Amino acid sequence: MNKERLMKVLVAPVISEKASRLAENYNQVTFRVLADATKQEVAKAVEMLFEVQVDRVQILNVKGKKKRFGQRSGQRQDWRKAYVRIKAGQDIDFGNAA
Repeated sequence: MNKERLMKVLVAPVISEKASRLAENYNQVTFRVLADATKQEVAKAVEMLFEVQVDRVQILNVKGKKKRFGQRSGQRQDWRKAYVRIKAGQDIDFGNAA
């Protein structure tokens, strides 16, 4: 895995009530990732960017919602989400991220 690929794997953190609850209770952080990202790539990218040790990664595909745009119906884009569990005693601070 080259460094350029790892820099592109994480698209954005997911900020929601569920993500906040997971961070507080289970030491998990949620990220939006590339559609073809693997668990190993996500783990390496988080370790490289945030300088923490990753315990476990779970990835799921989120289906885009069906929406109407006036008289036309359409669908939002599908995307991929990763739940990353950080080892105990470590924390990710998004304010000081690279």
